[in-house]
Amino acid sequence: MNYLISMFMDNELGLDEKIEFVKKVREDREFYGESLELLEQERLIRSDPVTIVPSVQFKEKKRLIDLFIFNPFGRFASVGALAVVILLFIFSIQESSPVSVYHRFVIYKPEVSKVAISGSFTDWEVLPLKRIGASGYWQIELNVPQGEHRYTYILEEGERVADPTILTREQDDFGGENSILFVEV
Repeated sequence: MNYLISMFMDNELGLDEKIEFVKKVREDREFYGESLELLEQERLIRSDPVTIVPSVQFKEKKRLIDLFIFNPFGRFASVGALAVVILLFIFSIQESSPVSVYHRFVIYKPEVSKVAISGSFTDWEVLPLKRIGASGYWQIELNVPQGEHRYTYILEEGERVADPTILTREQDDFGGENSILFVEV
C-alpha cells in the first residue's frame, strides 16, 4: 500500500501533504483507483458488525446411497460400477510399470580374472561380467529401468571400482565410490 494513501486515510497529513495527495489523485489514474479501493476497504472495516443472521430452511433431499442400497437396479448398478473401478485400477497398475532400456556395461581390466557388477538396478545382487576374448574388456548387458541408479564394479578379491566412463560419482558406505547412471527413455 502506498505510504501517502495510508497517511491520508489515518488523517496524518499536513496541509501541504494533503494538497500533494489531491494533485496525485487527479494526475495518476492508477493512484486514484488504488486510493479509492483502499478507502472502500477502510469503510467496510469501520462499519458496524453484522448482528442479524438470516435463517435458511433446507429441504431434505434423497440421499444417493439410499437409491443404490434400497433399489434392486441400484444394487446391480453399484456392483457394476465397483467392477469397472477394480478393472481400471488393475490396468492402471500394469501400465505404470517403469520403462527400461538395455544398457551395455563395459570395463577394461586385462590384469584380472573376474569382474562383476552390483547396483540399484540389480537390487545390489552381484552379477558376473563376461570377458570379451583376449581383449581385456569385460561386459554385461542389463535391462535398466528409467531413473537414477548407483552401481560399482567388483574385481577379484572384492576390490570395488567406479566406472571410469561415468564421471558422476558418490562415496559409498564401504569407503569406495559408486557411479551414478541416469537412464532416460
